[in-house]
This record gives sequence, structure tokens and C-alpha cells, in this order.
Amino acid sequence: MSDSGSRSPSRSPPRRRRSRSDSRDARREEVQRDEMRPRAEIDEREDRRDRNGKSGTEGKKSRSRSPSEEDRRGGKTRSRRSRSRSESASPERRGRNKRKRRSRSSSRSASSDSSSSRSRRSSRDRRRDKHRKKDAAKEKEQEMMKQQVEQLGMLSAGGRAGGVYIPPHKLRMLQAQAQQQDRASEQYQRLTWEALRKSLNGLINKVSTGNITNIVFDLFKENIIRGRGLLCRSVMKSQQASMAFTSVYAALIAIINTKMPEIGELLLKRLVDLFKKSWRRSNKAGLLSSVRFIAHLFNQQVCGIILPLEILALLLEHPTDDSVEIGVSFMLEVGQALQQRSPQGFNDVFERFRAILHEGEIDKRVQYMIENLFAVRKGNFANHPSVPSNLDLVEEEDQIPHESISLDDDMDIEEHLNIFQLDPDFAENEAKYEEIKRSIIGDDDEQGGEEGDGEQGDGELDEDNQAGTVVSSASAANNSAIEDMTQTDLVNLKRSIYLTIMSSLDFEEVGHKLMKMQLREGQEQHMARMLLECCTQERTFIRTYALVAQRFSMLKKVYQDLFGELFVESFQTIHRYDTNKLRNIANFFSHMFYTDALPWTLFEVIKLNERDTTSSSRIFIKILFQDLAQSFGYPKLAARLKDPDMQEFYEGIFPRDNPRDTRFAINFFTAIGLGVLTEDMRVWLAEAAKRAAEKAALAPLEESSSSSSSSSSLSSSSDSSDSSDSDSDSSSSSSSSDSESEPPKKRSRRH
Repeated sequence: MSDSGSRSPSRSPPRRRRSRSDSRDARREEVQRDEMRPRAEIDEREDRRDRNGKSGTEGKKSRSRSPSEEDRRGGKTRSRRSRSRSESASPERRGRNKRKRRSRSSSRSASSDSSSSRSRRSSRDRRRDKHRKKDAAKEKEQEMMKQQVEQLGMLSAGGRAGGVYIPPHKLRMLQAQAQQQDRASEQYQRLTWEALRKSLNGLINKVSTGNITNIVFDLFKENIIRGRGLLCRSVMKSQQASMAFTSVYAALIAIINTKMPEIGELLLKRLVDLFKKSWRRSNKAGLLSSVRFIAHLFNQQVCGIILPLEILALLLEHPTDDSVEIGVSFMLEVGQALQQRSPQGFNDVFERFRAILHEGEIDKRVQYMIENLFAVRKGNFANHPSVPSNLDLVEEEDQIPHESISLDDDMDIEEHLNIFQLDPDFAENEAKYEEIKRSIIGDDDEQGGEEGDGEQGDGELDEDNQAGTVVSSASAANNSAIEDMTQTDLVNLKRSIYLTIMSSLDFEEVGHKLMKMQLREGQEQHMARMLLECCTQERTFIRTYALVAQRFSMLKKVYQDLFGELFVESFQTIHRYDTNKLRNIANFFSHMFYTDALPWTLFEVIKLNERDTTSSSRIFIKILFQDLAQSFGYPKLAARLKDPDMQEFYEGIFPRDNPRDTRFAINFFTAIGLGVLTEDMRVWLAEAAKRAAEKAALAPLEESSSSSSSSSSLSSSSDSSDSSDSDSDSSSSSSSSDSESEPPKKRSRRH
């Protein structure tokens, strides 16, 4: 028993089995790693393994032989010890040792055989197997893609958001494969349906007050007759998510309704169905969204007069807090249009509101809402217009109202239009819609872009084929150039000019950098104005700005004209500047006149008299001429101002038509230290005084001559008066005789 107990722990076969399984797992992991490595590295490793395998088998064989050889060839000491042990051991123990040696030798031989068999596989066979696996994987992937193409429509109908997610690159690949197929096939129609759904959702989500015309233009490019169910569903969902944009969605449907009234009718039917379901389920949120959308469609004249009155009658028939609140909100939206289109119905609704208010059975909060509604009615809905001015896009005669829709009708909302259906006449229907699209929006504006003329050609439509005022304006807007109304470009230009001036060392660098700026036509005036404005902002006059302006005026005539206009404008508005800015402007233009960068003919705008000048303009003239005198010198400046060819332009500065104005100009120039410029005016003023004295001396002689002439005229007039007196006496005598014969008349007294 003791021998069997001592033998049991020394059994080794189970350990050998674990080593074989571990070797298999290691080999399997090594094969998996090989599949991840590059092919060249794998081939090199396999060759190395083949070479090592042969040497390994030989080493194993030598190692398996080594114990027997040592027994034969070993020293006498080892053989004696083993012999003594074997002789001393019992027969059972010797048999057990023999069995152990046999099992060890058999296991070694088995492991060497397995390693040799594994090494026999050549690298070529492994590469061949690997290629087969890759080809099989490619075929499997292609088969899966074919299945996805065939089942794309089924996938798109699977989820609430419209289908499972497909990566963009994979979707493009699927679409390219589907387009290669027949256009009448189900797969192609499913792909076009999916693209139509995504396009309509994207356009509806982007619509706003500013881009509604462009969105309408893009919507007509899509087949909205085929996708009218998708369009109505997308509009309703967007309106429920953002009720503040209800007026925008209503304006969008109003434009589409002018050309495709079936879309407006379908939307109204679905809104009425939503209202009925929400009313039965007491869903306040659904009621508010549906009645608000219906109200704005009524304002846009898509909905008839019957439906709003029926809704108000239903809401106010059995008043509750929620129904009256919804009725008040509906009346605020629809009140102005209802008053114009149905005054009797409008008055009846307000009478019902008054009765509900007098009954007092509703909550105080709702009563205050009704009172507020009456106040809004008194103000003629001034803060609640039916159609905002920026959304009044459709003419009244172009709109098609749907009068036949009522709450009592059983309407088909055509829910089958929301899902894909195979169209056997797909190509024919697409061609028909292309004709309809061409009749609404005309040809694509690509032809107009090729011709380069946005005012004629394809961009213009006949009046019979226009898509309303908005659609035609949208097409014209696409053809015309984009105009920046925010003046962002102007601000950026001024900023760049200012930074260029401030970052330069001298005026030559400033001029060089500014000349390198690529200015568009018409931007030169901003350059000239910026130079003058920068000069005025300085605390003292800096000649750099004037030198740059001088260079520009001498290089280009357009800058000379611009600076001349700025001189006239500055002189006429000089009273708006403070003294420091006024001084800088005067010095700026003084330098321009001194260097002849500006013509001296501009002095004709100056009228130096008491009537046409102000204190600011006189200070400007003073600084201007003092700086010119300092630059030229008094003699040269006087000679320049006495040029006979330029006297007509200096008449306002040196007036000679009125002694009073002349005396004012002489006193002005004398006060500022430029009396030398007034010599001619002084001479003229002295001559004018002499002429006045001579005229005064000649006045008595003129009076005597005039008196003699008057006496002769009196004598001639006396002769004529005598003859006239005789005639008058005779006539008076005759009249007196007549008066004596007639009785006197009594004078009537006025009380």
C-alpha cells in the first residue's frame, strides 16, 4: 500500500498531454499573428523556421540518444553506482523504472515526429492558403454589399429616424452601384426616395425669413409631387418643434400652393385630422400647434373662411379653461384677417367671448386673457398683424384658397404617401415633373452663368410661366451679384489702411504699401477719406499724411479729383469740427496747395464776407493762408494771388464788387498779418471812395439841370391846362343848369 501511495504522485503522462495542448494553442496564436504581419516578413519567418526545424529535430534526436550513450560510454563510477542501485532495488522497482524509461522515450519520439510533420509544411502552401482566405473574404464582402443594395429600402423603413446609419463613403458606393442598374428597378427608386426625403428635411429645417425665396427655389427643383407626403410631414414636425416659425412655414406653403394646390390641400387635411385627434384625446399641445398653423394658413389665404369659424364654434360651445385659452390664442392670430373677410362672424365670436366672460365660470387667468383680447381688438390688432410685411410674398389674386375643407368631412390624409411605393412609370413621371419644373422656375441658371449676362436670356421668364413674385425674384437673386449690405468689406478695408499707416516708418513706406493694395473700382474714395480722417485724429499736424496724399494725387488724376471734393466738403462742413481737427485739416490742404497737388481753382468756393462765413470758416481760412505764407513767403504768395488768369477764382477771397465786403476782407487779412495781400483792394477801395465823392459833387448840378427841365415842362403843361379848364367850365355850366331843373334828392341815413 505504501508503494502504491508513493507511486501515484510521480506519474507524468497528464503533464505531457498539457504540453501538447499548450503547443497547439501557441501554434494557433502564432498563425493568427502571422495573418496580421506583412507577407514579406511572414515568408522570411517561415524560411527561418524551416531551417531551424531541421536542426531542432537533429538536436532532439541527439538529446534522446544522450542518456543511453552516457550509460555506455560513461565513467566507471557512474556505471557502478547505477549497477549497485539496480542490484539493491527490488524487482518491482526495476520494472517500474523500465516502464518510465519506455514512456519517456515514446513521448520524446512522438514530439519529435509531430515537430517534423509541422515543419514539413512549406511557406508556399501557407501563402496559398492565405490568398484563398483573402479571396473568400472579398467575395463575402461583395455579397454583403449586394444584399445591402437590395435591402436598402427595407433598411430605410426600419427606424424612427428614417433607417439605420450607413457611413457616407459606403452610401456613395451603394448609390453608385445602384445607378449602374436599371432606373426602373426597385433598388434605384428606393435610393432616389431616400435622397428626396433627406433633401426635403434639410431644406425645411433651414428655412427662415431671410432665405425663404431661395428655399422655395430649391424645393421646386426637387420632385415635391412625388414627395408631397414627405414635405407635409416634415413641415408639420418642424412647426411643432418650433412654433415661433409658424408664419414662415405658412408663407412657404402659400408660395407652393400657388403652383401646386394639391400640396396645400393635403397639408390642411392633415392639420384638421391632427386637430380632431388632439381634441378627442384632450392633447393641449397638439391643439395649440394645429390651430396656430391653420390660423397662419388662413391669413395667407390657403385656408377658406369656413374652417376657422367651425374651430372657434367648437372651442367655445362648451367652454373650459383650456378650450377658451386655445380660442383666445387662435383669435389673436386670425382676428385681423377674419374681421376683413367675415365681419359678421367676427362680431359673433366676440359676442360669445363676452357671454363667457359675464358667466364667470372659467378661471380668473382665462378671464384676464379674454379682457386682453378685447383690448387688442380695440387697438385693431396693431401688435398682431395677419401677415408680417417681410412674409407678404404672394399676390392676393394668385392664391388658391381651399374653401371645401370642413371639420365634419371624413378626409383621406393619404398616409401611404409617407412610405416608399414602387412606381412602374417612374421614368415617365420624372420626365413630366422636369417639364413642370421648367415651366415654374425656367431652365437652370448654369446657362446664364456661361453667357455671363444676368439681365437677359435664361434668367428671365414669361409672365405666364413665372412662379409668382417670390420665385422670380429668387431666380433673379441667384443670377445677380451678391451685394454686401453689412459693409463688412468697407470696415476691413479701412482697418487694413489704418494698420498699414501705423506700422510704417515714413511716408514713402506708407505710399509703397498702399499702392500695393489691390483696390476695386470705386474704393479710391475710401483711401482718400481714410488719409484725411487719420490726419484729423492726431493731436498735432503730422506731415506724413499730406505727403502720402500728395504722391497719390500726382500719380493718379482720380485721387486729385477726390481730394478736391474732400476740400470742398470739408470747407462747407468745417463748423462740425473742433479747433484741433480744424487746424489739422487746414494744414493738410495747405500742403496740397503748396505742392500744386490740388488746383488753386478750388479757392472759388471761399466767399470772404460777413454773410457767408462763420467763426469756424474764418479760422480755417486764417490757418490756411498763414501756412501758405510761411511756405511760399509773402512776395511769392502775393505774386501767385495776383495772377491775372486766376482772378476769376479769387473774387470771393478778394471781393471788389461791394465796398463793405472789400473793407471786411482788408480788415481780416490785416488782422491775421497778411495785409500785404490787400494792396489791390485798398487801391480799389480808394478809387471807389473818389468815385463816390465825385458822384456826390455832381449831384447839385444834376439837380439844377433837372429843375430847369422841370420848369419848361411845367409851362407847357400850364397851356394845356388852360385849354382843359375852358372845356371843363363849359361842361360845368351845362351840368349846373341841368341840376337846377331837377329837384334835390334826400340823402338816406344809415343807422
